[in-house]
Amino acid sequence: MTQAPNSLADIEEIPDLGISLSDGCRLSARVWRPVHAMDHPVPAILEYLPYRKRDGTTARDALTHPWFAKRGYACIRVDMRGNGDSQGQMEDEYSQQELDDAVEVIQWLASQPWCNGAIGMMGISWGGFNALQVAAMQPQPLKAIITLCSTADRYADDIHYKGGCLLNENLGWGATMWSYSSRAPDPELRSNWRDLWLQRLENEPFLPSVWLRHQTRDAYWRHGSVCENPNSIHAATLAFGGWGDAYKNTVPWLVENLQAPAKGIVGPWVHKYPHFAVPEPRIGFLQEALRWWDRWLKDEETNVEADPDYRAYLMDGVRPARWYKHRPGRWIAEPSGATSRLSEFTLALTDRGLGRSGPLGSRVRSPHHCGLDGGEYCAIWLGPDMPGDQRADDAYSACFDGIPLEDDLDIVGSPRINLTLSSDKPQAQIAVRLNHIHPDGAATRITYGVLNLSHRDSHSDPRELEPGKPFDVVLDLDHIAYRVPKGHKLRVAISTAYWPLVWPSPETAELTLHDGEIAIPHRNRADQDEWSFAPPDAETPWQVDQLRESANSRRVETDMTTGNIHLIIEDDFGLVRDKQHGLISGGSAYEKWSIHPDDPLSARGQCHWTQELQRDAILLKTETRCEMWSDKHKFFLRATLDAFENEEKIFSKTMEDAVPRNNM
Repeated sequence: MTQAPNSLADIEEIPDLGISLSDGCRLSARVWRPVHAMDHPVPAILEYLPYRKRDGTTARDALTHPWFAKRGYACIRVDMRGNGDSQGQMEDEYSQQELDDAVEVIQWLASQPWCNGAIGMMGISWGGFNALQVAAMQPQPLKAIITLCSTADRYADDIHYKGGCLLNENLGWGATMWSYSSRAPDPELRSNWRDLWLQRLENEPFLPSVWLRHQTRDAYWRHGSVCENPNSIHAATLAFGGWGDAYKNTVPWLVENLQAPAKGIVGPWVHKYPHFAVPEPRIGFLQEALRWWDRWLKDEETNVEADPDYRAYLMDGVRPARWYKHRPGRWIAEPSGATSRLSEFTLALTDRGLGRSGPLGSRVRSPHHCGLDGGEYCAIWLGPDMPGDQRADDAYSACFDGIPLEDDLDIVGSPRINLTLSSDKPQAQIAVRLNHIHPDGAATRITYGVLNLSHRDSHSDPRELEPGKPFDVVLDLDHIAYRVPKGHKLRVAISTAYWPLVWPSPETAELTLHDGEIAIPHRNRADQDEWSFAPPDAETPWQVDQLRESANSRRVETDMTTGNIHLIIEDDFGLVRDKQHGLISGGSAYEKWSIHPDDPLSARGQCHWTQELQRDAILLKTETRCEMWSDKHKFFLRATLDAFENEEKIFSKTMEDAVPRNNM
């Protein structure tokens, strides 16, 4: 059977293909492939996740995998060990077991009669992480990967630590996984689903406790961090990112450090695939991916090697908002490399402002709720999660304003700040924001960075500060592409707290700034798009009956009696029935982050998740709760997991932990 060049193949779907690993563990895969693949083998594209193909990622899978299958690929969406409809137990994120399983799956795929032996690996977030990590293991059939919203450095640039500061996302995302992995297999697919579920519940780890035991950049974090040896990746790598996402630095890093063929694309998006992401504009991600797959998996000439190394969406500077449907701007293109070759200019920080001559002797001692307008660390649930107007946080910070710009300024790259400062306490942290100041005073955050000052020289070997003694720090802010309009100003804002993004230091510190400057990378003004993409395309959306609508909220409450300030986040993900196989699924999440402005030891995080599944007359639910607090010397954790079958509690466990603070 020979296909016309532009014809689409008829495809078949296998909802539960078993892949038996060498230790006997059966993984469950959902497969879309051309019906002619048994006679005319095709390349395979693997997506390998813990997020449940039956009900978790189904909406995005429906848009994506059948589209590739109709164009001559077998797409395999695998539930990782211990999740969804797969057997076994999950130990941790990116464990060696997880990566070894992936290599074994790749070898299995390459040996199937419907596969021609060429494998690609694709994924966003967890799937983007392990695509990079598996590529570094160099399985012979893996020829190319597409990684989205991922990281090359698990310690410095993931959801656990940033600048050596403890991210509250360490608890928040740990709570998410505590809930996600508690869900049962679909009873329709497994006669022993209940036994598998109970084993899963009994063995499920509470991962924040694991992650909190590694507060420095030790061997635990070096494992899976491809920045340790970028030359280990031989697969051709196409990387995507978004300016609304947490992972802004990976794409330029991969482009400039991999010796394998590598291209990068960064849009205005949050943590989503670019063909359905927000803020718009979206792009034809599937078409770009197809060009990549056709070149490296089918050896067809698609001219991808001639594409610019780095394409980024240069956002127009706009007023601050908690959510954007669309960001005006234009696409820029760097033919070779990413941003390291761009020019930069340096502005001094002085008591007279930014870029003005004079001495510096500013002091800053921020209240501990400074940072409430910083937005969500990783915007993913489509609520009001973007950074808001920075004026309130700036009021609690040392601010350095420039003069009105004489022309538009296109900032492209990672600004770097150099400071000489001293602290009155042995432990302290800083948050640095580069803000866009509008003529009426509104402040939009352009980019930011945080630093645990005991990590000023090393994330592996932190050292206490000597109170009163000046020291130097260098801090790279996150990559960005942003235009500040003519007549508007730049501001550098420096605070000693950034709640609830990072956990506070154990004491309230006052910093004295003795010297400082910021280097700002910039590019000649782009007057129009330097690259254009095809419009977004996709397959038919997931067909569901909507039983409960989704909703997202985010609010700040002040207790006038105690003085405590609470950020409360509520996400109802709705409830749906799959029209194809009938499984009902849904859930909701609640987070509360509390602190008193004058007391860092009042900090407390609380998370509560509910997961719902229904198969015919079988009603299944899990309730997970966790919380974290600290004193000067230790972090404290408590977590519970309750499972219900037809409203009867059939399982319950509670764990408590205390972890010493290590210069944190």
